[in-house]
Formats: sequence, C-alpha cells, structure tokens
Amino acid sequence: MSAVPGLPCFPPEEAASRRRIRRYAVSRRTIERAAERRAAGDWRGACAVAGVDAAVDLAQVAEDCGREVAAALEADLRHLVPDLLHWHLPRVLGGWTTLDTARTVVLARYRPVEAGERPLTTPYLHVTTPAMREGPQRVTLRFRTVADERAAGVFGPLVEDWRYARHLWDARRTAELRERCGGTDRAPFFHPDGRPRGTDELPTADPGPGDTAARAEWLTLLHQRGEVPAALAAAGIEADLTPPQAPAWYEADPEAFLGRLALHHAGLEPEVRGLADAGVADSFLIAGDWRMNVLLEPAGTGLRLRAVGRKDVKGVPFLPEALWRRLPDLDLLRAGGVEPAHLHPLVREALFPDLQVPEGTVGPPGPAAPAPVRVRCRGEWHEVGFRAGGLLQMPHSDEEQRRELALRAFGGAVAGCFAVQQTWASGSGRLPKALRAQMRDLFLRAQHGDTDGVLELLDAGMDPRVRDGAGRTLLHVLHLLDHEPLLPRLLAAGTDLEARDHRGRTPLFVAVNDGGSRSLVEAFLAAGARVDVVDEAELSIAQLIRRYKRRDLAFLRDRVRERHPGLGADWWDEMMDEDEQDDDQYDDEGQDR
Repeated sequence: MSAVPGLPCFPPEEAASRRRIRRYAVSRRTIERAAERRAAGDWRGACAVAGVDAAVDLAQVAEDCGREVAAALEADLRHLVPDLLHWHLPRVLGGWTTLDTARTVVLARYRPVEAGERPLTTPYLHVTTPAMREGPQRVTLRFRTVADERAAGVFGPLVEDWRYARHLWDARRTAELRERCGGTDRAPFFHPDGRPRGTDELPTADPGPGDTAARAEWLTLLHQRGEVPAALAAAGIEADLTPPQAPAWYEADPEAFLGRLALHHAGLEPEVRGLADAGVADSFLIAGDWRMNVLLEPAGTGLRLRAVGRKDVKGVPFLPEALWRRLPDLDLLRAGGVEPAHLHPLVREALFPDLQVPEGTVGPPGPAAPAPVRVRCRGEWHEVGFRAGGLLQMPHSDEEQRRELALRAFGGAVAGCFAVQQTWASGSGRLPKALRAQMRDLFLRAQHGDTDGVLELLDAGMDPRVRDGAGRTLLHVLHLLDHEPLLPRLLAAGTDLEARDHRGRTPLFVAVNDGGSRSLVEAFLAAGARVDVVDEAELSIAQLIRRYKRRDLAFLRDRVRERHPGLGADWWDEMMDEDEQDDDQYDDEGQDR
C-alpha cells in the first residue's frame, strides 16, 4: 500500500526531504567501516569514521565520578552505534537535509535523579550537533553537564532526551524498534519480509488490542482520513481540543494542528507513562510554538491531551519527537522512493526480520557512474559525457571548439553542447535534466560528508571542475569532506584555488566562514591561497575569524592584519561587545563553534 499523496501528516515536500536524507546522510561505506571498528572493539575508531568526535576521557571520568560510573559509561560506548545515531538524529527538512543545528541529544545518565537535586550538577553522555547548517556534518560526543537542564533530568526545547530511547543508538536494544513502532511479528503496514500490505489486508474497523500492528494501522488510517478525534479516542486518549487563549489575529485550531502531526497514537501512552513512572515529569509537551502547544499527561489507564497557551508551558519538558512521532522510515517506505533493503541494516533487521538481502547490502546504494546525456545542438541530438581524466566531452572537432571559444570571447551567444559546457564550468545557466541530476548527486554527497562517494564519482569520470547552482566548486565544499585525498587531486585537475562563488567567496574564505578545520586552512595556504579576500558583504577573512571566535585561526588573522592592514577589524570593532574586545588573547587551541 502506498500513502495517499498530499496527506497533511506526511506531505510530499517532507517525503522528498526524507528521501534525500536516507540516500545521502549515512553512506553505505560509513556503515561498513563503523561496523568493522565496532567488531574490533574500537569504539573511538567507529565514532571517527561515522562523523562523531569523541571528547570523552574515561580516566578522568573514573577520577571525577568513580570507577562504577566509568565502567558503565565504557560499556555504553562499546555498544554505541554511531552511524545509527546519525541515522536517527533530528534534521532540517526542506531545502536543507543536514543535521538540525545547535541541538543536544542526551543518551544516558549513570545514577537516578535524587529528590531536591539541582540541575547542572550531574554529567550526562550526550551529543551536540553543529552550530551551522553549512558546516561539517559531525557531532561531538561528551560526558558532562548539559547547559539547558532546567531541573534535574528536565531539559529545554533544544534538548532531545533519548535516555529512554536506547533502541536508537545502543546495539543491545535495536531489536526493540519494531515493538516501539507498534509491531509484533511484523511492522505496521508491512509483512515481515518487507512487502507492503495491500488495501484488502488493512483493517476496516478497530481490530482491538490483540493485534497491535493492525491496531496501529487502524489508528493511523483514521488520523490520515482526517478523523483526528476518533483516532485519539480509539487510542485511549481523552482529548480536550478547546483552543487556548491566543492573540486575536491567531486562529488556534488544535484539531487541524494535530492533523498535521504524524502521531504514533498507540505508542504515546506507554512512552508518557514510562517517563512519568521513571520520575522524569508528570506531563509533557509535543510540538507546538510560542502561541500553542499540545500537553500530554497520564490519566487513569490512558492519557489526557489538551491544547495550552504559552503561559501554561513553563517548566514542562518536551517529549522527544522520536517518542511521539511514527517512525519516519515506515512513512517513507509507504510513500515510495526507498527500498527496505536500503535502510540501515540494524533498522532493516528490526523492522523486517524475514527480509533476505543480497550479500554486501548494508545500507543506501552508492553513486552510479555518470552516463552520457543527450543535448539538442544545431538541430541535432548530441551525446555529452565524460572522457578519461574527467573532462566534459562533446562530439565537436577541435576546430569547432576553437571557433566557439573565439565567438564567446567576443561576447557572442553560445548554444547546444557549448552552452552545456559553459554552464557546467560556471554554475550559471541551465543544464539538461539528467546532467543536472548528476551534478546534484555529487554536491549532495559532499554536503553530507560522503568523501568516498565523491571519490567514487571522480574515479568514474565526473569532471572535477564542475560548479553547482551557487557557483561553488568542489574546493568550496572541501570543508565538509576529508580534504587530504581530495585537495591534491582537485588542484592537479586544474580546479581554481581562487574561484569565486556567486557570493564572491573563495574556497579559503568558505573554509574559515563555515567551520573548516585548521588543517584544511593550512593546506589551502600551503597551496598558495590568497588571504586578501573580501566577499560581496565586504567582510574579510580577519573579520570572519573575529566574528566566529576562531581561536584556532588566530595565526591567520594576524597574518591578514600584518600583510593587509586595510582588511583588519576597523568598523567591525565598533560592533563587537565588550567581552569580545580581548581577541588579541586568542591562542591556537581552538574551540567549539
């Protein structure tokens, strides 16, 4: 069965974003390498290859918190699946499919909450996501206090509390995923081997509590038909859908609001009651904004749900989306565009225990070799593709190409194959749909940090001098990748170190602005990158280093000021707060951004 197009709780634009996430966010090679390191007992190595920077010192933990805590922490780290963690982390939907920014995800606490305990006194195992959407897609794993802890064990809206969701990251608990989705021997809407259930196999009435998968299907179908109150009532949720007090210009409609949420009706009561029994809180918020939120609290054998205004939410924690939302993977499989065999293997094994996959299938498919593309040129159809060395190849003689270059030099218009060649190398203009898809595939892999995928495409003949729609070259996105194997290759292929994107930024400028590592910046400088660069906003590299407090790049700020005094801070200094006036004390140790 396929989802009905345009469902309010899983619209086409969300489905498109989640398809990109599942294809690019966690690559097959990443899953393979992380599994190899975990099997060898190297949890730090598994974290490194899966985009998790482990800032955990077990010896220090033992000294500060005791050997018992250190031993429990080490056991969790040995069973941490960092690539699965990345798979489930919250992401930005829409044009971007990168990690949601400046979020904290709490994984574990190693002693119970004590009565009267103050917040910020107990460390947690947690990860923090990047501060910038455009930055490297790496998270940091820490064991320390969480800044947004409002009360002992209660966190603010930018914190996801996964202490009771270990199936999302702990290898010992991943098999629980099917049950947490409402399944038993099968996941809702699917057979145990991953085949979707047909319309005639789905319930047309409440099947009762005996078949939990069928009941989850029934509740979901009710909700998707717009029968929100009926779905809540069938799930044992007492719903008060009276609109809360709100500004006159805001039409609060709790029923319509809930209709847009992909609620996991059957799972809400056990999740909320389990957290309440664990002493986390007595009530929880799901979704909402500053005008209206949805409050859930245990009531008898079920739940009570009501819409509340801003004044009623103070001190009430948010229920993590992973606990109130239907599993996005199941929604996506119903909508189409993703195969069960291409899920993360631990997700696939949990959801579809009878699914047999070919040897070596361990996640999303890798990139396909770029195929030739047909182009309308001078009234004929020509094939444009890539030849050995990765250069765009056209079926035109050298004389024709020289004549076209001369015409272009004198301001003449180019068309057909030559227009495609010009657009490919400049990022300005239109490409044939198939060639545009190849370009997008390359840059999406770069955006999500898939160095292996980028190298595989270059090995298959992709022209390394391509530019995307923003005018960026592969050098502009090198801060998102492992630059060591790529930078020499791109420079040898003739990629311009001083190329400007559509915002006037060079690769070095982007690396400084978007969180590139010091080692990449030093590599650009060693290759001869200019430091006297100013973008269209008239910002210099020295000002960027000051703006983002890049202590690790203080040496570069000093070099710019020394060699190009006119590109120092000047007017920028007047805009800085007093506590930022001590940037001359920057050291080279670096800091989190």
